[in-house]
Amino acid sequence: MCDVISQAMSQLPPASRRGVLKALGAGVAGGGLLVAGGPAAAATQRGHRVGGARFRTRVVLLGTAGGPIRLGGERSGISTAVVYEDRVYIVDLGAGAGVRLAQSGLGLEDVPGSMLSQVRGIFFTHLHSDHVTDWPHVYLTARANTFDRTLPAMQVYGPGDRGTLPRVFPPGRPSPPVYHPEDPTPGTVGMTGYLDRAFAQDVNDRSRDNNVGGPGELFSVHDIDLEGVWDIDPEGKPPRLSEPLHIWTDGDVRITATLVDHHPTAPSFGYRFDTPDGSVVISGDTTVSENLIDLARDCDYLVHEVIDAQWVDQIVAPFPDEVASAVRQHLLGAHTTIEQVGRDVAEPAGAKNLVLTHLAPATNSPSRWRRARRGYSGSLIVGEDLMELGVGSRIAER
Repeated sequence: MCDVISQAMSQLPPASRRGVLKALGAGVAGGGLLVAGGPAAAATQRGHRVGGARFRTRVVLLGTAGGPIRLGGERSGISTAVVYEDRVYIVDLGAGAGVRLAQSGLGLEDVPGSMLSQVRGIFFTHLHSDHVTDWPHVYLTARANTFDRTLPAMQVYGPGDRGTLPRVFPPGRPSPPVYHPEDPTPGTVGMTGYLDRAFAQDVNDRSRDNNVGGPGELFSVHDIDLEGVWDIDPEGKPPRLSEPLHIWTDGDVRITATLVDHHPTAPSFGYRFDTPDGSVVISGDTTVSENLIDLARDCDYLVHEVIDAQWVDQIVAPFPDEVASAVRQHLLGAHTTIEQVGRDVAEPAGAKNLVLTHLAPATNSPSRWRRARRGYSGSLIVGEDLMELGVGSRIAER
């Protein structure tokens, strides 16, 4: 979920804003929020245990809240880890993801400051703030959180410079001022370069005083190359792909991606991780996407975003018609609803398990989200922060 709600609210008088805030906080179903109970609720890496069993491949939900608006509750911003043996791969770093990573037990056993020591790769689905806001935290504090690391540099992949600004909506509205016009659409490499500039004082202080190198030495950052695949236009609606994009093969782990539809934001990616034990697909932000359905064919776990359409209707009710239609069009045109996610995505993909994450609103009750099982014949799981899920067969105890 994007900043569209807060931007629209700025156009309202105070009385109307209070109505929107009330709708934002209430959710549709109300009730309590089901969350994990802190670090003790997560399985520990040293045992590879999920619910008492041992698994070589696991999915760890580090954060499950959708959107930059903080509505209370205990969910952190969106972030998901896929773990194979002792290799950790992270998709997105929303608000609080770094803290959740430290709580998850995915570092080295009994080694403080090792939350990044086993991380092989970091993958960004798109560059909206709620998916990257903890990247500065992870990047800049990496030196202090990689104790006893013996692995090569962490590979970081994400969208490149889109090369064009998105269209203005609704059509005919005056174009707003362009922010940072000399470089208005930096990609993952460009964004990271700006971190080096913005935090140069911190890096210089520590390198000169503590005799340590800068954070860039621990990361190898890449823009995903779309040359010959898509020349992005202002509408940002991706083409249908005939095959997935190969991102990286790391030994037994193969990572592929596809273009998903989060228009006008582009490019936006979904990722698939294949290990000898099975497959995990992470949607990123998207409406129903044929590309994603193709990527998720017969996967063991489809970790997919979801939005509550009734909640959207409550939010937009206080807005003037012209604002309400634009906000509603974006939220429902660029995301996947409760009614759609199981019936229209997971079922045609043949996904064995559908895991709901990027929950918008994060304050809905689990019973509201469980309505997504309608039209879906697999198993539905409502995600919680620090939830772990085993992939494939259990490992026999030694």
